[in-house]
Amino acid sequence: MTGPIALTAAGDCFITRRLSEKNQQAEKLKHFFSHADVRFANLEVTTHDREGSPSPFSGGTWAMASPDVLDDLSYYGFNLLNGATNHTLDYLYGGLEATERNLKKRGFIYAGIGPHLADAAAPKYIETQNGRVAIIACTSTFHESWLAGRQGRDLPGRPGVNPLRYQTVHQVNEEDLQSLREIAEKTDVNADKNLAVKEGFLPADDPSTVNVGGLTFEKGNPPSTYRYPDPTDEQRLVQTVEEAKRQADLVIVSIHSHEMDSEDKSQPADFHKEISRTLIDAGADSIISHGPHILRGIEIYQGKPIFYSIGNFIFQNDTVTHLPPDFYEKYQLSDQATIADALDKRSDFGKKGLGVNPDVWRSVIPYWEMEQGTLTKLTLHPIELGYHLPRYQKGWPSLSDDLSTMEHLQALSEPFGTKITINKNGTGEVQL
Repeated sequence: MTGPIALTAAGDCFITRRLSEKNQQAEKLKHFFSHADVRFANLEVTTHDREGSPSPFSGGTWAMASPDVLDDLSYYGFNLLNGATNHTLDYLYGGLEATERNLKKRGFIYAGIGPHLADAAAPKYIETQNGRVAIIACTSTFHESWLAGRQGRDLPGRPGVNPLRYQTVHQVNEEDLQSLREIAEKTDVNADKNLAVKEGFLPADDPSTVNVGGLTFEKGNPPSTYRYPDPTDEQRLVQTVEEAKRQADLVIVSIHSHEMDSEDKSQPADFHKEISRTLIDAGADSIISHGPHILRGIEIYQGKPIFYSIGNFIFQNDTVTHLPPDFYEKYQLSDQATIADALDKRSDFGKKGLGVNPDVWRSVIPYWEMEQGTLTKLTLHPIELGYHLPRYQKGWPSLSDDLSTMEHLQALSEPFGTKITINKNGTGEVQL
């Protein structure tokens, strides 16, 4: 490293439309990003022209966009992308393979996905004028069939995402635990699993716990729920960080996570906080998280930034051009219904959903500098995405001077001990 490395990061890019010509707001953002060596964004869509089959499970909206939208991400100047999200296999292997092909065609460095686990989990590297930077990417929000598989001695690996699984345990008092045990014994709620254990297809449960329909309970007081990272995935991520640390000046870890604390979407899950700190202890220099489509707080841990969610950068999930029959059936629409019909039904004609949540349409872009692994500067720049516009115009970012966005992030970050000074122009500066 010959000097400070400057980094910036944009959140979810659910991009389904092309930038208009001479877009002044895009030009301003492009200029802003140009000051950083590392320019990260989260790719929230698959990019192909119906080259994949729709999955029976989607991330909410089957996310497909023309490969040309990647040219607009190039215009902004992004040079590192995360590909591991809850939408990565919305169009199964064909969609994933086409997306990778289109990313490579445009020279993007991306991480978190691949034809097998070794590729999906591998660190990717970018060379900057002041040093080499590694990115490792994973997601905790995905269908279990989407996780990338290891290559075998005589079989190929499975395409998919680099997984960050977690275990969930519910704690109850002794009386309730006994009641659950009796329910499991008196009903067939565990019949399939019990037979699978007897026939050797599954290992037996820990005898100190009670399993009811796939949920794990143990004795605890007061009653609560806790989650922790899957040990296999945690070990793999730690080893990858340790490897990348020996091969680069800085290591970035990207975590896509929708999971939350209880029912509070603005708060990260317990396992998310645990793994973020563990990976910094292992050598990571920054944790960039995204997924819930809203802001979450910022923590400075061991002198390194953890962004628990940087919200949306581009959000255009209401202008997808194609949806599978599954989507229409979900909302009890006929096969003659249109995209507009489906979107109207989902939002109850604009009365509910992400479109009416103002927090979805405001975010920040962090800019930070690190020298010799030490955070020396962290500023925050608010953006807004057109909350009051029609759904077919919403979703493009523009720099904002709205003080309320930074006040909101200030309040979210305070429980982590992070102090943010707000400037008159609406920007913020983290006190280090």
